[in-house]
Amino acid sequence: MNDLRGKVTKDGIRIYEADDFAGMHAAGRLAAQILDDMAPLVVPGVTTGEIDRAITDMVDAVGAKSATIGYKGYKHASCISVNHVVCHGIPGEKKLKDGDILNIDVTVIVNGWFGDTSRMYVAGQLSRKSERLIQVTHDALFKGIEQVKPGNTFGDIGAAIQSYVEGHRMSVVRDFCGHGLGRVFHAPPNVLHYGRPGTGPMLEEGMFFTIEPMVNLGRPETKVLADDWTAVTRDKSLSAQFEHSVGVTADGVDIFTLSPGNKFHPTWGE
Repeated sequence: MNDLRGKVTKDGIRIYEADDFAGMHAAGRLAAQILDDMAPLVVPGVTTGEIDRAITDMVDAVGAKSATIGYKGYKHASCISVNHVVCHGIPGEKKLKDGDILNIDVTVIVNGWFGDTSRMYVAGQLSRKSERLIQVTHDALFKGIEQVKPGNTFGDIGAAIQSYVEGHRMSVVRDFCGHGLGRVFHAPPNVLHYGRPGTGPMLEEGMFFTIEPMVNLGRPETKVLADDWTAVTRDKSLSAQFEHSVGVTADGVDIFTLSPGNKFHPTWGE
């Protein structure tokens, strides 16, 4: 099986076949299981580098590959974005503090298929404002996923996310977006988390892509630091993100990266 099967739309979006869903489920399930298994490591005093090394070991233990190690020179099996880091945070030796919130983003390759997912965690006690940000971001993702069905558009996804977030007086990051994937890491379309209903390419059965809204407590503007990876909020406000990889089915959506242990939300154990 190769990535040249199926048709490509006029917008450059690949349409995968029915039996390709199984490959995406296997990759997505592994990525989600890794994020389940490393959750107990997220505690005050641990470093993001230690978390990343544990993720690397988990990927290696099952004979899979990390999609990010070596990607454009990146050296880690995860991106770990703490507090006002929006995305692409580089794991390092800084220790987590009580109350820190962090997004951990993992992409694995299983038999040539890419499983990409991220979720929020908290080290220690979750503050009220952080809890509210995380909840709105989590729910905004699922507002977007609810729009995934044949005949809707990518603008419907973005509009649902944007209206929900802004209705809670928060902002949607414009500088980063979701993306197509399958046998490749990044492919058309760009999946915007804002927009107008009825705009953009139409959703068709067999499309695979990520939805991964980044939501800020303050303004939406970001900047990338000198390392050329780490994106932060310009106003230093807290940021949160959740990500699922999905496929369009005949009558709706198939989420490839559901948490096997129902641990997608950071307060699952409470």
